[in-house]
Amino acid sequence: MVTLKQGDKAPIFKGKDQDGKPIGLSDYKGKKLVLFFYPEDDTPTCTIEACNLRDNFGLLKNAGFEVLGVSPDDEKKHRKFQEKYNLPFPLIADTSHSILEKYGVWDQKKMFGHEYMGVLRTTFLIDEKGVIRKIFLRPKNKAHAEEIVAAWNELHP
Repeated sequence: MVTLKQGDKAPIFKGKDQDGKPIGLSDYKGKKLVLFFYPEDDTPTCTIEACNLRDNFGLLKNAGFEVLGVSPDDEKKHRKFQEKYNLPFPLIADTSHSILEKYGVWDQKKMFGHEYMGVLRTTFLIDEKGVIRKIFLRPKNKAHAEEIVAAWNELHP
């Protein structure tokens, strides 16, 4: 269950991207960050969301955002996903769920009456000072980039 709130300091994290390079929140100091958590590479809804962010990457960059995805998939699976869909942003492999747990997005889920642990699809907008400014608990996968920019513009008219 996501217990972080708008105005909270974003939890510090470190991980490895699809190429095995170390990456963490500190790499985005002084930058606005779209930190999106998703369940699994190359699944229908995750692909729609990632491709929307890819297709609108220019819009996000023009608004001053960096983009970073996190899922429990490993580096190899992330690399295949990134290459297949030409994703212009890094993907963190969080196989230990440590980042997912820090952000409260690794939780009990239910599907067809079965309970299991999984990722709650969630996006955090983090400002230049590392403060969470907006949390999307149910991102509009087909229009996620647009809702991110609109939300930021509402917060900073």
